[in-house]
Amino acid sequence: MTESHLSDLSDVTKPVSLARGLPNAHYIDEEVFKEERQSVLFDNWAGVGFAHDVPNEGDAMPVDFLGMPLLLVRDAEGNVNVYQNTCRHRGMILVKEKGNIRGTIRCPYHSWCYGLDGALRSTPHVGGPGQNIHEDIKRNELGLFEIRSHVYLGVVFVNVSGTADDFTVAHSELLERWKEFDKPLYHHEDGAFVLEVDSNWKLAVENYSESYHLPWVHPGLNTVSRLEDHYHLEEQYKYSGQGSVVYQQLKGEDGQTFPDFKDLTDKWDTASEYATLYPNVMFGVHRDHSYAIILEPVGVNKTREHVALYYASDEAVGDAYKKLRVTNADFWEEVFKEDIFVVEGMQKGRHGVFFDGGKFSPAMDGPTHIFHEWVATQINNGRAKMAAE
Repeated sequence: MTESHLSDLSDVTKPVSLARGLPNAHYIDEEVFKEERQSVLFDNWAGVGFAHDVPNEGDAMPVDFLGMPLLLVRDAEGNVNVYQNTCRHRGMILVKEKGNIRGTIRCPYHSWCYGLDGALRSTPHVGGPGQNIHEDIKRNELGLFEIRSHVYLGVVFVNVSGTADDFTVAHSELLERWKEFDKPLYHHEDGAFVLEVDSNWKLAVENYSESYHLPWVHPGLNTVSRLEDHYHLEEQYKYSGQGSVVYQQLKGEDGQTFPDFKDLTDKWDTASEYATLYPNVMFGVHRDHSYAIILEPVGVNKTREHVALYYASDEAVGDAYKKLRVTNADFWEEVFKEDIFVVEGMQKGRHGVFFDGGKFSPAMDGPTHIFHEWVATQINNGRAKMAAE
């Protein structure tokens, strides 16, 4: 291991008034990036896709998650399942492009076929020409490797290692906080876009978690939701972010607004909240719409942000609301683009050899600090596990 790979994380877990952030190696070192792949992303519930990308029975979408080939599939019961996208015969990639597989996952190499439930259904000529069975090929033992998955607020989460607590246990705090939004969501393709960012994925989380930068990075947004109108969301080892007490619904030229989610408490008349569910999914909830941003760590210094907007009713994704939807999507895309120069600037700054992780503001940087603390804890847990083995 390199010296940077064994970076000292003890200072990161100190109280926010004393703490410094993660060392530079956690943003620029390939070995640390590989370490985080396992202990931070694979060992926890990470977002890898959207349920609306596989809306119908037999729909399938391949996903490359840090080099791990995955396959999202909608089964006959309407559930989204996730499998390792490799054939049990010779390891061939099963599905290369998004589409409907008509009920059968067929390997393009030797035509071994699997059902939507991952079970191995047929093995042509496996026992010789015209012999489709063999006593040594036990189909009931050769189904696709299923990856633990869970869908929450439209996002498909996976736990690759299989070692995390059940999703509803691991994230019970946010599920309880936002239980009023855990309802059917409606998405239209005009509410989706992707942003390419030249930075480590963690910097996007850090920036999203705090409102401190609002007056300077988002001056337009700051005119309607000022810094002093925000509050912190801090759930140690779980999630962090911010909320606003002055949310105003977007209005069309004729005064049109999106329909609200049903049965919301009065809090949400003017409140909105924005939190990162660790490690890599950033959510926003409002009385009339929500959104999710899945951070795809493409490389140590490259991130792809997959953004999807959701609405409270099927009416809101109909033609009558098209203009308002496009305006809303354009608004959020502009806000998220305003953050790009910040995270890319911090990425470049992490190459400064004298930068020591920074110094947190005890008043303003709490949400960012507890994310650093969580990452440091995952890394240390991973190292302890490796040492024990």
